[in-house]
Amino acid sequence: MKVGLAADHGGFVLKEKLAEALCFAGHEVMDFGAKELNNGDDYPDYVAPLAKAVARGDVERGIAICGSGVGARSPIC
Repeated sequence: MKVGLAADHGGFVLKEKLAEALCFAGHEVMDFGAKELNNGDDYPDYVAPLAKAVARGDVERGIAICGSGVGARSPIC
């Protein structure tokens, strides 16, 4: 399965670990960022492109990880 991942600084470490686990399980992973830990970044920069990729069918599933536990949602929804 082709899976997209996105997270800002709040979910960066978990996203990296999840990417490894998904690859190990045989899934193709598209990383929409963040590409490095930066406490000044903001989730819409990564979640919006992920949501668009899911809508276009570029990925079969998308996982957005946030640090608050409330859930990151795309501003386009």
